[in-house]
Amino acid sequence: MSQQFASRPLVIAPSILASDFSRLGEEVRAVDQAGADWIHLDVMDGHFVPNISYGPDVIKAMRPHTKKIFDAHLMISPADPYLEAFAKAGCDHITVHAEAGPHLHRSLQAIRALGKKAGVSLNPATPISAIEYVIDMIDLVLVMSVNPGFGGQAFIRSAVGKVSDIRAMTAGRPIDIEVDGGVGPDVSGALAAAGANAFVAGSAVFKGGTVESYRHNISAIRDAAAAARGEMV
Repeated sequence: MSQQFASRPLVIAPSILASDFSRLGEEVRAVDQAGADWIHLDVMDGHFVPNISYGPDVIKAMRPHTKKIFDAHLMISPADPYLEAFAKAGCDHITVHAEAGPHLHRSLQAIRALGKKAGVSLNPATPISAIEYVIDMIDLVLVMSVNPGFGGQAFIRSAVGKVSDIRAMTAGRPIDIEVDGGVGPDVSGALAAAGANAFVAGSAVFKGGTVESYRHNISAIRDAAAAARGEMV
């Protein structure tokens, strides 16, 4: 495959939303041991999306259980008033939705001013033109391959073409392309071939309930993506 698609390292980011909330710290440690690269944190407000998950205090409580990157995905509106709280809670990446507020550039400025990497997420119906004029402010683009709000949904195939278009738009820039929603080893190869390098997986990682099963699940997603990139598995 083209070298530009292999320029960013492969990343598997288990979504804590699919974990056992009664033992969050243990689950974070388990996916860390199982080979997770990032820990993906889905924050939902019951307003921007039809579900409520957790906020900065819960993330702060998880932070001591791993040194891995905390990859926060804020499905909240407005996001700006809460950016500092998520930064202080220990998030390394803070991703906001392009659809969640009127001043995306300002939101990205604020995230960078807090010393964090800034991401933008696009819902399935949102065109990539939404990020065209802020591309120099972005460290990460998160492509939603389901409609946000709930785990366990089926993968929307049009996300593959969207990833390809974003990779072309971001060519030559050190920007991670992440995909969230219905991601498993059955689709990670196609997404990697299109240019995605970071894969959020909830149900596909946490099925089995043990460190050993998590390790197997993470490896399956990674191996399929690596093979599509022409890398050694």
